[in-house]
Amino acid sequence: MSFPLLTATAVLPAVGAVATAAVPAARRTVAKWLALLVSLATLALAIVVMVRFDPGGARYQLTESHAWISDFGVRYELGVDGIAVALLALTALLIPFIILAGWNDADPLETGSKRWRPTQGFFALILAVEAMVIISFEATDVFLFYIFFEAMLIPMYFLIGGFGDRAHAQGEEAASTQRSYAAVKFLLYNLVGGLIMLAAVIGLYTVSGNFSLAEIAQARANGTLHMATSTERWLFLGFFFAFAVKAPLWPLHTWLPNAMQESTAPVAVLITAVVDKVGTFAMLRFCLQLFPEASKWATPTILVLALISIIYGALLAVGQRDIKRLVAYASISHFGFIILGIFAMTSQGQSGATLYMVNHGISTAALMLVAGFLISRRGSRLIADYGGVQKVAPVLAGTFLIGGLATLSLPGLAPFVSEFLVLVGTFTRYPAIGIIATFGIVLAALYTLVLYQRTMTGPVKPAVSAMPDLKARELVVVAPLIVLLIFLGVYPKPVTDIVNPAVKQTMSDVHKTDPKPAVEAAK
Repeated sequence: MSFPLLTATAVLPAVGAVATAAVPAARRTVAKWLALLVSLATLALAIVVMVRFDPGGARYQLTESHAWISDFGVRYELGVDGIAVALLALTALLIPFIILAGWNDADPLETGSKRWRPTQGFFALILAVEAMVIISFEATDVFLFYIFFEAMLIPMYFLIGGFGDRAHAQGEEAASTQRSYAAVKFLLYNLVGGLIMLAAVIGLYTVSGNFSLAEIAQARANGTLHMATSTERWLFLGFFFAFAVKAPLWPLHTWLPNAMQESTAPVAVLITAVVDKVGTFAMLRFCLQLFPEASKWATPTILVLALISIIYGALLAVGQRDIKRLVAYASISHFGFIILGIFAMTSQGQSGATLYMVNHGISTAALMLVAGFLISRRGSRLIADYGGVQKVAPVLAGTFLIGGLATLSLPGLAPFVSEFLVLVGTFTRYPAIGIIATFGIVLAALYTLVLYQRTMTGPVKPAVSAMPDLKARELVVVAPLIVLLIFLGVYPKPVTDIVNPAVKQTMSDVHKTDPKPAVEAAK
């Protein structure tokens, strides 16, 4: 039997989570280093997956299949296509930086505090989330995917509610109340979406007789599995609703600003750069592949919702006074672009959407982690409490600027390529929507540059006059992300080569081809 590489990528962080949690309370530093080493080993396995994956080979590779709950047709089936490989690599890449950035975030609070912060639990929960996200990207059994799609809510709930941001102006008791509210809101929204999806999963089994993604898709393609139009549409809506909550798509987005505001910066990155990607990934893997006709039927409505997310998220980002809420609303706008690209039903749009998932993860991590370093120094999330930071901490200000420029998709940085592809792919089929979506770029420039101007330029405020610049550990976190943003902005080919064959297969699933140019090119 060949080595179960995909299982290993998920089991390693899961085992690491248990081992980290078991470290004695007096050995906090040991728990930190153990978590970091496990995350680096997981990254090494993810690199092996990328190396062994053949973009020109079978759709699902490195597959594993074992009987699990035979009476109900549930199997332990794993396999990755190019889209899953790219997102698996993104997840494994970001977790070590998240751990390093949060190195001191879960240390005990000051003497006399009523709240105890178990350091080991913080890092164990991060590894648990990593394991569940990875297996969600790998699962090709619908029921197996559902289990981990829902299970990741548990560690995320404790990370939001138990390890919140210390920069809170209203005191510890008020901060604890707001953290609890944000955590419960996150959990309830996603649980409701998951319960609706569970009903759709059961309905899919009733219609098809099994949970295997490959078998169901093949039966649909061969004409041996017939779904009534109304049945397919209801099942599609059940799946899509859960994924839209996770993504998050307007109007199901309202849990995200609260969750990101009350979380530590590393946990906020974990939410929007890692966990939320499961929602958009699942739209490609499950909605389009299992319900192609219903996907086309719902496309006009979804495109309008995505467009609203783009403009609405950007407009609210412009008016924010809290740095973390600004990044949260910017992410809602960016996820609107991703969903727009998916449902534009063009190869450029879907390639751009997949690339956007990767690039958004890197750019948001860079911006939010630097913002976290800034907030930890000043002790405030409010934009008005800053000013002139670039004069006292130029490296911090410079990295913050690059992260911000990536967020507004400046040419030469990674998100520009993906946003450009999404807009081109949308415009070729839906020109009006493509034109309106471009206003999101203008608004992104506004909220990003205003944020930088108000925090980093101008007179130095007394409260930031002694602010230290980035330290060695913080530079180790930020510098590789900046390098990746520049590299993928200039040369995105390594990622597009992996994802493009999978995009073509997805386009084939929904029986769509790219529109012909309105004007033929001159010969």
